[in-house]
Amino acid sequence: MPHRSRHKHGRSASTRPVSKVTPSWVQYTQEEVEQLVIELAKRGFSQSMIGVILRDQYGIPSVKPILGKSISEVLQEHELASQIPEDLMNLIRRAVRIRKHLEER
Repeated sequence: MPHRSRHKHGRSASTRPVSKVTPSWVQYTQEEVEQLVIELAKRGFSQSMIGVILRDQYGIPSVKPILGKSISEVLQEHELASQIPEDLMNLIRRAVRIRKHLEER
């Protein structure tokens, strides 16, 4: 939430700095990161949840600088990507939830 007396944007307007270099403190190799992504996808996690888990539990800030490709590209290579993109699926779920709510009223 932004402060009243400051002319800065709030927390929601902050962006992650773009870095194409793997941080020196990341201890995982390319193969290990790719195996983690595949394992988490097989356990049923979405692409965004895989990124959150890698960041919070494994200390991997971003997959792209390490692998040179995104999580979705890794999943497509191993045929683990869903038929419908995640953002479209979230919109469909939201529309269904709103429609159900309106029918109840």
